[in-house]
Parts: sequence; C-alpha cells; structure tokens
Amino acid sequence: MSQLTEIRWHARAGQGAVTAAKLVADTALLAGSYIQAMPEYGPERTGAPMKAYTRVSDEPIEVHNNITNPDVVIVLDDTLFGTVDMAEGLVDGGTVILNTTMTSDEARAKLKVNDSITVAVVDASGIALSTIKRDIPNTPIVGALAKVTDIVPVEKVKERLIITFGKKFSQEMVDANLASVDAAYEGVQC
Repeated sequence: MSQLTEIRWHARAGQGAVTAAKLVADTALLAGSYIQAMPEYGPERTGAPMKAYTRVSDEPIEVHNNITNPDVVIVLDDTLFGTVDMAEGLVDGGTVILNTTMTSDEARAKLKVNDSITVAVVDASGIALSTIKRDIPNTPIVGALAKVTDIVPVEKVKERLIITFGKKFSQEMVDANLASVDAAYEGVQC
C-alpha cells in the first residue's frame, strides 16, 4: 500500500515557509520519495498570512490540488491563532508542530484538538535568532519535523540544506542553519 503524507504550512510571508516546504520535498526526493511542494499566497506583502504545501509519497503523486486534510500541520508563527484555523481538516492521528514558547499542553488547549493529535512545540524563532541572527524560523522547524515524524531523516535534511543553501549563502550562514536544525531537533517537545 502506498504511503502519501501531506503537510500544510501556516506562516507569515517572509518567514521562509515556501523554502521550508521545498527543503522537505527536496530532502524526501534525495531519500528516494516522490514529492510536491507549492505555495498559496494571499496579499503578497511581508507579514501577510500564507500557506504552503508539501506532499511526500513512495509512489508517483497523481493529485495536484491544495491539501485540505493534512497529516501534518506546521505553524511558523503563533500570532496566527485567531486569524487562521490551523487544525482545520487535520486527520485523526495527525501532528501539529508549532513555533512557540508555549508548552505542548497550552498549545493543545489553544488549538482545541483531541488527544489523537500529536502537538509538538519548539521555540524556532528563538533558535533562529541565536543561530542565524534573524527571525526566520524555517530551518529550525524542519529540524523539529525530522524529530517528530519519520517523513525525512535529520541527516538527509542537513545534506540537502548544504546543497541548496551552499549555492546561495556563505559557509558561515550554512553552518548557522545546520546548527538551527540540530538545536530544534534536540529542543522540540511533545
């Protein structure tokens, strides 16, 4: 039987959700999976709420629409509470990974999800500020995803990050992003 995993990303424009969605997809491709990654923009301005999507499968993917019933929801900005229904359509047994300083129990209560849902929290913004010196929580949140799910292994994430970011950024910035992945991998709480 085919395993299709669908991820919906919630963020504000400029936080790197599209880059993170592509990083996860490219990492899964590197590991031999079939992939899709796509953004959904609203008003195209920094700070506007936006979504992105990632699909990973062990067989070719034949659907090409937005994800309405995700297995995983990733939230890069907890100020979206009250603006966006983050748990909308989340499948039973699904996972929410939230960039926040809240505890997992506090986040669960705010999300209003049942006990079948895994709620993981990580201070991805704090990690990003301490490692890359900017509040762009995308690479730390991918480290948390690697720890909480079996979608992509953390070593493959780092391998892909070196390939992708090495073309655009200095070695110092690549190293800082690798450190942010490791910190979130170790720091995520369920």
